[in-house]
Amino acid sequence: MPRYRLRVNGRDHEVEAESDMPLLWVLRDLLGLTGTRYGCGIGQCGSCTVHLDGMAVRSCLLPVAQTAGRQIVTIEGLASGEGLHPVQQAWLDAAVAQCGYCQSGMIMQAAAAWDAGQRTQQALEAALAGNLCRCGSHEQIREALRLLTEKPS
Repeated sequence: MPRYRLRVNGRDHEVEAESDMPLLWVLRDLLGLTGTRYGCGIGQCGSCTVHLDGMAVRSCLLPVAQTAGRQIVTIEGLASGEGLHPVQQAWLDAAVAQCGYCQSGMIMQAAAAWDAGQRTQQALEAALAGNLCRCGSHEQIREALRLLTEKPS
């Protein structure tokens, strides 16, 4: 079985996995990073969203072989030593989470857009258009985005 050297949340990991094993399962099953969730398995819901070289990607569709040598960030690594990412703080301030299942993917999707300079509520809502929330936190999510975009950067 092939071995891969992955850089996840600023730390190097060596894993042994089939080349087509989705990154989602490497993160959860081999590295124990369970904040990234399995939702639909076909890249439609966004629960499995992580950052790959700063871009939001669906880890359920991404073979581990395509991630070696690249920067991977999960929800566990989004906050810096200085505090929460601005998107995480907005989620807390707006008390978004109900069941919380989709929230790590939502936060990762919004954080990638925020970090790429998409800092209007409209742009952030557009970035989240492909993420699904089954428990109905949509109004709280919009409130978090409003709070986020009203704060000075």
